[in-house]
Amino acid sequence: MLKKIIGSSMLVAFVATATLPLATQVAAAEQQQQKKKKKTKIVGQSVGKKVQKAFEAYSEDRIDDALAILLDIETTKEYDRAYVDRFIANMYATKGGDANSVKAIEYLEKATKDDVLNDKEHSDSIKLLADLQIQQKMYREALTNYDAWMKYTGEEDANTYVKIAQAHYELKELDKMIEPADKAIALYEEPNQNPYILKLTSFYERKKYPESVKVLEDVLQLFPENKTWWTQLGMFYTLVEDYDRALYTLDLAYKQGFLEKESEIKMLANLYANNDVPIKSAKLMEKYIDNGLIPRTSENMFTMANSFHAAQEVKTAAKYFGDTAKLSNDPKHYRRQGMLLQQSEQYDAATKALQKAIDLDIDNKGAVYMTMAEAYFYQEKFKQAYAAIKKAQEDPKSRRAARSWAQYIKDTADRKNVKI
Repeated sequence: MLKKIIGSSMLVAFVATATLPLATQVAAAEQQQQKKKKKTKIVGQSVGKKVQKAFEAYSEDRIDDALAILLDIETTKEYDRAYVDRFIANMYATKGGDANSVKAIEYLEKATKDDVLNDKEHSDSIKLLADLQIQQKMYREALTNYDAWMKYTGEEDANTYVKIAQAHYELKELDKMIEPADKAIALYEEPNQNPYILKLTSFYERKKYPESVKVLEDVLQLFPENKTWWTQLGMFYTLVEDYDRALYTLDLAYKQGFLEKESEIKMLANLYANNDVPIKSAKLMEKYIDNGLIPRTSENMFTMANSFHAAQEVKTAAKYFGDTAKLSNDPKHYRRQGMLLQQSEQYDAATKALQKAIDLDIDNKGAVYMTMAEAYFYQEKFKQAYAAIKKAQEDPKSRRAARSWAQYIKDTADRKNVKI
């Protein structure tokens, strides 16, 4: 949507408890007591022979043959029926595809409804049923069956909690995603990114940006090699207006070679500029415009030129404002070029850029003519300077200042015996 980061960021240590609620523990304990009384069941001899044939077909990857055998089996005993239905469901699930998954769900529901299967058979069937329901976007039913599986087995599973969090997301129950995601984090033996992604999604979509930042700080500590977390953390720091940390994070990411996209480089350049390091912003933009990652558009060239100007690299800024103007044909860009050329004492080039701005019908022409007059004056081109200053007098905004300049230009020309 980011290596061990930022001693100064004071990451909040993540602590999660993964205990089942008390009521769930009690229910699970009762289920365990009941299961102790269950005797292991086996299918009847006649059914067993047919099941064996189906299994042999399955072992030879003849799934359709196995299904045909199983679908033809008639049973009289409750357990036999449930066992065969479970086997049929597994075959449909193995075939894959939506239609087969729907069939698998149908047979698993029949196999599990009366709890006549052996414990492991029943628990595995409930879990498979929930997994298939997730695939078929039956999220509410899947949540019911994941809960039933945990109550029946008294077990917890990190991957199951991830699926529960995902189901809540699909149901738009964003606030209910956090608890199962935290439990998944606590249960994984090795850190796993998926529950962090779900937490981040929940907080971000609810516009809880400070909480999003904490998730990203945690996940970045665990997965510093994942460049995505660096860029996302930098972006989220900007959302909470923590620009110092945003700059620090993205600067570290850049130094490790993690910033590869135009948007990422431009974000870092913008942070440099806004944190009073315009020269870094300018040189970063220059590097990636030159190598083609950032397109040579008038907007990008203007940003770079502006940063060079802010860094008081006047000659370089003038050059890039000229390049910007050629791309945009915007008189304001020619004016900026002309002003900077004059500032760097490139007077002849300055007058040409300023004339271009006037030719393109720039607003506030009086101010442009004033600058042009000054550029001509310092070249001792008094006639052109006087002509420009007279033009400046035509603009009410610059008339008073232009009159003073006009007299000064005339007096200087007279002293130097130049007729204007």
